[in-house]
Amino acid sequence: MKKKGIIAAVIVALLVLATSFYFVFGNKGSKESDKNKEKDSQEEKQDEEQPEEIDPIDKKVNDTLENMTLDEKIGQMMIVYYYSDTVDSTLKSRLNEIQPGGFILFKQNITTYDKTVKFVKDLKANVKIPMFISIDQEGGNVQRLSALQDRKACEIPYMYNLGSKNDVNLTKDVGKVIAEELRVFGVNMDFAPVIDVYSNPNNTVIGKRSFGTTPDLVSKQGLALGQGLEENGVIAVYKHFPGHGNTAVDSHIDLPVVTKTKEELLNSDLVPFKTVIDQGANVIMVGHLAVPNITNDKTPASLSKTLITDFLKNELGYNGLVVTDALNMKGLTNYYKDEEICGKAVEAGVDILLMPSSSQTCLKSVQNAVKNGTVSEEMINNSVKKILKLKYQKIEDNYNTYLPAETLNSKAHQDIINKIK
Repeated sequence: MKKKGIIAAVIVALLVLATSFYFVFGNKGSKESDKNKEKDSQEEKQDEEQPEEIDPIDKKVNDTLENMTLDEKIGQMMIVYYYSDTVDSTLKSRLNEIQPGGFILFKQNITTYDKTVKFVKDLKANVKIPMFISIDQEGGNVQRLSALQDRKACEIPYMYNLGSKNDVNLTKDVGKVIAEELRVFGVNMDFAPVIDVYSNPNNTVIGKRSFGTTPDLVSKQGLALGQGLEENGVIAVYKHFPGHGNTAVDSHIDLPVVTKTKEELLNSDLVPFKTVIDQGANVIMVGHLAVPNITNDKTPASLSKTLITDFLKNELGYNGLVVTDALNMKGLTNYYKDEEICGKAVEAGVDILLMPSSSQTCLKSVQNAVKNGTVSEEMINNSVKKILKLKYQKIEDNYNTYLPAETLNSKAHQDIINKIK
C-alpha cells in the first residue's frame, strides 16, 4: 500500500507541475498566438484599406478628362487642316473654338524653314492639350517636306524600292531618317508606313507606295519602318486597313470595292495588319473601302461598325487608336453628307477623325449622335482616354523640342538613303 501511495503521490505531483507549466508557459504562448493573430488581422485590414497604386500617366489622363466638356472631348478626336503658311486670325479662331487634338501639315503649310517652325509653334500655342502634329511623309511621290524652299530634306525613295532590298535593318534606319527630319519641325506623327500589299498591277493609288507584292515582305518591312519612326520620337500610323493594295479605284475619287472574302483577306491583305497588331501598333488608319463579303453591303470600312468594332477590335484584338483616312475624300463624300459623316464614324468605333471638311460641322455631327443615343459619352471618353494616354506617353516629353536644321539632308542621312539606290 505504501508503494501504491507513493506512486499516486508522484502522479498527482506531476499533474500539478504540468498544470503549472501550462499556466506559466502554455497560456503565455496562447496569449502570444492571440496577439500574433490580432496583428495579422490588423495588417490584412490595412492591406485592404490601402488603395491600389495608380499609374501616374493614367492619373493624369483621368484628371484631364474630368475637367473637359463634351465639346472639348470631341475636339480631341479631330485632326484638322488649313491651307496657309501662317496661323492667321481665321485659323486661330478655329483652334481656340474647337481645341483639336491634332493638325496635319500639307505643302501649303511648308515654305521656308523659319516660317514652318514658327507655324508649328503658333499652332501649339493656341491649344491647351499637346497636339498630334502630323504629316504624310512616306517617300516616293508622297513626302510633304519636299515643299521646303530654302533647305533640302532627304529625298526618300519609293517604299517599293526599299522593300526590294529586303533588309529590315536598312528599313529601320530609313524610319530613323524620316523621324529625325520631321522632328526638325516638331512633327510627332507620320501617316506611314503604307502596309497595303501591292497585289493589283492596275492599282494607281497605292502602287510603289507599297513595300511589295507579298504579305510576308510587306509585314516585315512595314513593321521595321514603323519601329524606326517610333524609336526616334514619331508615332507611326499603319495604313490602309483592311487593305488598299488590291483595288483599282482611287478612294480620293470614288469608293473602291474589295471583293475578297474574310478568309481571303486574312491570308493576304490583312497579314501585315495582324503582324503590327501583335507587335502593339499604336495607330491604324482605316480606308474608305467597301468590303461587301464581310459587311453584306457597301458601307465604307471607315464608317462600318462591323469592320472596325466587330472585326478589327474584337476579332483581331486591336486596342490602339483607329483613325479614318481623310474625311473630305470623294470615296466618302460622294455617298454621305458632311453633317452625318463624323457621327457615323464615331458610332462605328473610330477614335480620331482626320480632316473633316468642316470642324464645326464635324463637332455638331458627333454632338447629334450623342443626343440621339447612337453614340454614348462613354464611347467618347474611351477614345479620349486612349488619345491622351498616347500623347502623355509618346509626345509630351519632347513636345517643344526641335532638332537643329542641320539634321535635314545630313551626310549620315544621305549615307543611309544611298544604300537604297
